[in-house]
Amino acid sequence: MRLPPLLSERSRSVQVLLAVVVPAVYGAVTGIFLGISEAIYLVLALSGILGAVGAGLEHVGAGAGARRGFFAGAIFGGAILIAHEISGAEPERDLPDPAIVLVVTTTVLGIAFAALGGWIRQRQERKGAVESGTEAPGPLG
Repeated sequence: MRLPPLLSERSRSVQVLLAVVVPAVYGAVTGIFLGISEAIYLVLALSGILGAVGAGLEHVGAGAGARRGFFAGAIFGGAILIAHEISGAEPERDLPDPAIVLVVTTTVLGIAFAALGGWIRQRQERKGAVESGTEAPGPLG
């Protein structure tokens, strides 16, 4: 499995783009579609799970992935609500009451799935280290 570069290895501007701008823009697009089409909204919202796992893959370990997921999930959920409110459209899908529960939900899901991504990366790196590690010479040479 080819792993993406670690977020910490990227330039500061790319870090901000990936960790803040992408979830905000994706959340805003999802929020706009909340007022247009329930089906498209659900596809976008559920596809965010793949984004969370992908974001977690940029970190080593479940804990590091979970931290990324916390912020990305909160930004994503907040952007959904803000963009939907700005659009002024009626939601095609029922929102929780109070609506802030949506942000809590996206945050919890972001934590869980980004942690999964971080765990997968750590597991793959360990596997790769074992498979490609140099052998230490034994007592017979």
